[in-house]
Amino acid sequence: MKLENSYNLNDAKIAIIGLGYVGLPLAVEFGKKYQTIGFDINQVRISELNRGTDSTLEVSDKELAETINLSYSNQPDELKSANVYIVTVPTPIDNHKQPDLTPLILASEMLGAVVNKNDIIIYESTVYPGATEEVCIPVVEKVSGLIYNKDFYAGYSPERINPGDKEHRVTNILKVTSGSTPEVATIIDDLYGSIIIAGTYKASSIKVAEAAKVIENTQRDVNVALINELSIIFNKLNIDTLEVLEAAGTKWNFLPFRPGLVGGHCIGVDPYYLTHKAQSVGYHPEMILAGRRLNDGMGAYVVSQLVKNMLHKRIQVEGANVLIMGLTFKENCPDLRNTKIVDIVSELKEYNINVDITDPWCSSEQAEHEYNLSLVEKPKTDHYDAIILAVAHNQFKLMGVDEIRKLGKAQHVLYDLKYILPKESVDMRL
Repeated sequence: MKLENSYNLNDAKIAIIGLGYVGLPLAVEFGKKYQTIGFDINQVRISELNRGTDSTLEVSDKELAETINLSYSNQPDELKSANVYIVTVPTPIDNHKQPDLTPLILASEMLGAVVNKNDIIIYESTVYPGATEEVCIPVVEKVSGLIYNKDFYAGYSPERINPGDKEHRVTNILKVTSGSTPEVATIIDDLYGSIIIAGTYKASSIKVAEAAKVIENTQRDVNVALINELSIIFNKLNIDTLEVLEAAGTKWNFLPFRPGLVGGHCIGVDPYYLTHKAQSVGYHPEMILAGRRLNDGMGAYVVSQLVKNMLHKRIQVEGANVLIMGLTFKENCPDLRNTKIVDIVSELKEYNINVDITDPWCSSEQAEHEYNLSLVEKPKTDHYDAIILAVAHNQFKLMGVDEIRKLGKAQHVLYDLKYILPKESVDMRL
């Protein structure tokens, strides 16, 4: 592949590094048009995909079967046939809420061993502005012995996948692209443009594209934090938060955010990447970190409100049985990454409360593996002193209030965090 004005997209042979919620849907779309190899270090994941099944439920068995140009591997050597590498590995935070770039660095080391002259490496993982060229590319250079923007090239195109969302898929979400040179930026933009129906937006630089991604979720995080704070105020004033939001929402420019637990792979994580970079250049962010602290404290707040309500009803708190309905970070999706329901669980256990968790979207094995928690398949009837509706799964909505109430003792508290049920049907709402 030569980087010339006459560059032909048909020459592209694509390797997707990381086959999770982001990587697999992307690999499938590229695999419909180009020779594509999907790489993941997890052999179990590779075996499952070779059988034609996706446990994340992002891609149907039918779609996998129809994508004939896509193969899967966990052998790095097999990547050598590619000339475009797209990295979609996770970018988590560590226990100190600092960016953990280890997965990106390891992926870059691996690519350094297989990248060839004129190849392009595109990063999609959320990072702070500058991370691609300051952290990742030097690793590739060191391992490969190749020179950046002379022997190989790079780009950044932030992922915008919304797990579990069947309406906003990879092809109908507008794609921001960027490249390390103007020519490469155009090639990358054209490459994504060939599969993205919604179109592309070519950012002026890799740094701009990185910053655009990290502020998308930071903005959402701050907005939810504001609504969470308002919810705390309204609860003290004995006003129903949803009723206030519905009334305010009649104005055309009022933003329709709802209070809740902010978890998942992005919103509760990405702001820390931006604040880390800000602090490294001598600026100490205030609003972003204040919003983060508020959102991180919502699990403890939920439990404090529940305990107060139980005491008002003269329900013994210590040794009580509490059912949490839902563990995934969002509704109708098996994704457990960074779910804040675990904050509620650990807080309840501080009171020596017995906690049962039920979730039709994830398995007990997954919960055990991720958080050392076990699920109950069928909650007991007439058993619980309190029930927390934590995730708005369709299955819970279909149950209705009567079926849910049957799980509780004669005297119990029903706490609806997601406004699933009418106000008059529950004892508490967030």
